[in-house]
Amino acid sequence: MTQIQFQNSLTSLHSKLYYFALSLTSDSDKAHDLVQETYLKALTYRDKFSADTNLMAWVYTIMKNTFINDYRRNVKAKTTLESSSHKLQISFSKDDYSPAADSIHSEKEIYKKIDMLEDEFREPFQLFLSGFKYKEIAEKLDLPLGTVKSRIFFTRKKLGKWLSEYIN
Repeated sequence: MTQIQFQNSLTSLHSKLYYFALSLTSDSDKAHDLVQETYLKALTYRDKFSADTNLMAWVYTIMKNTFINDYRRNVKAKTTLESSSHKLQISFSKDDYSPAADSIHSEKEIYKKIDMLEDEFREPFQLFLSGFKYKEIAEKLDLPLGTVKSRIFFTRKKLGKWLSEYIN
């Protein structure tokens, strides 16, 4: 299959891909983004496609895996800090619609506390909040994996202690 044939076959699936993306995301804008990301990955990895297989199934698999990976990354961005007998739930999601005024204030305070951390703790924690995996953080900062895990753990503990005023 030539590149042009592949692209034509891929674009002919647009409406089916959009409806599948819409069923996954339940949001028109996110569905469009997911379709675009799927197109990009399909074109990037075209050499992995075997011409004797089903293109639609291959592209659907790419879309489904992309959606799952994005979902997992977004779930990781939500962090739970534990205090002695209470739990403090902090949502760092950028998709929240119209947060309450007091939660905006609390979030600013949380980010101020994060900014007050020493660089060795702040950098891994901010990368973790951005959705990076421990291994990715270790590679990016050129640190051992265990060091990254312990720094994130101790940062959570420290923030939990600092932010205990919001629990009470």
